[in-house]
Amino acid sequence: MAKTYDTYKDSGIAWIGNIPSEWEIKKLGNFYTQRNEKVSDKDFSPLSVTMQGILPQLETAAKTNDGDNRKLVRVGDFAINSRSDRRGSCGISPYDGSVSLINTVLCPKDKMNAKFYNWLFHTTMFADEYYKWGHGIVDDLWTTRWSEMKNISVVEPPLSEQQAIATYLDEKCGEIDSLISLQEEMISELQAYKQSVITEAVSKGLDPNVPMKDSGVEWIGMIPEAWDIKRIKFIANIWGRIGFRGYKGEDLNKEGIGAITLSPSNMKSFYMDYSSVTYLSWEKYNESPEIMIQNGDILFVKTGSSYGKACYVENLPREATINPQILRIVPKNNQKFLCYFLQTPYIKFETECGVVGGTIPTISQEKIRNMYVISPPISEQQAIASYLDEKTSQIDSLIALKQEKITELKDYKKSIIYEYVTGKKKV
Repeated sequence: MAKTYDTYKDSGIAWIGNIPSEWEIKKLGNFYTQRNEKVSDKDFSPLSVTMQGILPQLETAAKTNDGDNRKLVRVGDFAINSRSDRRGSCGISPYDGSVSLINTVLCPKDKMNAKFYNWLFHTTMFADEYYKWGHGIVDDLWTTRWSEMKNISVVEPPLSEQQAIATYLDEKCGEIDSLISLQEEMISELQAYKQSVITEAVSKGLDPNVPMKDSGVEWIGMIPEAWDIKRIKFIANIWGRIGFRGYKGEDLNKEGIGAITLSPSNMKSFYMDYSSVTYLSWEKYNESPEIMIQNGDILFVKTGSSYGKACYVENLPREATINPQILRIVPKNNQKFLCYFLQTPYIKFETECGVVGGTIPTISQEKIRNMYVISPPISEQQAIASYLDEKTSQIDSLIALKQEKITELKDYKKSIIYEYVTGKKKV
């Protein structure tokens, strides 16, 4: 059973609540000074301030040509992103380097344990409080400056307790992170297994003893003797949003007026997710009947970072269309079999061979129409799709259990950090 302190008092701070009687409340400025020295990324390597801490600049980070206008960071400094759309991005830097100007860089003062406050600053409650002190015009551009941040009230336990709590949380959260990593590894293994099951079924069939033949396509190899290789254009119709039937920002809304406009973000694994959608005006929707999406359609991403992703449409909540990144594929026979085949490494290989453009990778509709796919007899397509429906559902259920466990572990980690840094529990 966890220990608690003998006596408590009201901190006077809503997000902190009661604290041990011997703890104090002080302004954050008592523990840090601001480092506001401008430097160049030519002299100090660029760093990224992330939810995982301070890291060498990520490839995905937004780059600027103004590399001479950055902030210096030294080993042991604490950096936090001042923008509300980067909530939770902060940490102690293990590097000398430079960060973008939207970050606040702080030097810890004497007689405080920087690791203790690092744990405190990673609580959800502190993140909420931090942005309450900010200012801005719209929510996602809300900014908290050091002049505001330094006036936030935080706890001050005795230094020995700060050190004990930091050491305990380092160890305990390290154990939790290891458990989370184990669950993530198991999910990766299940996803790889699911991929192998799909690939084996759609390329070799369900009968391991069936006679095989050379497909004539190098990256596909051997296929069952009774199967064919065809180009997608001969077994399916493909449409996309083109030309004058495009739309502008004013045609879209979040108020539920019009038809759902599906984007790559709605495409999760094999099936669609309609939990977050944008709506297109009825006028624009009715201009393009060929991309009015129906249950049983296949959606295929042709543009952007998730190019090559395919999803099967079912359980549409209302009329729907697609944005310009997506193609609508309507097979002439079994939709699900083709959708499963579009999930295989064969299609990934063909797609990557056909992609052009560095900043925004794109594969043309014509190249997709001319992709090679395996085409078994219809009865086998149906049998394989039914088999994969059952098999992948079983694997997805196992993955969901692992993801649920990860959520529980992350919630537990958040709770113990908060409980110890605010004195609700004692080391």
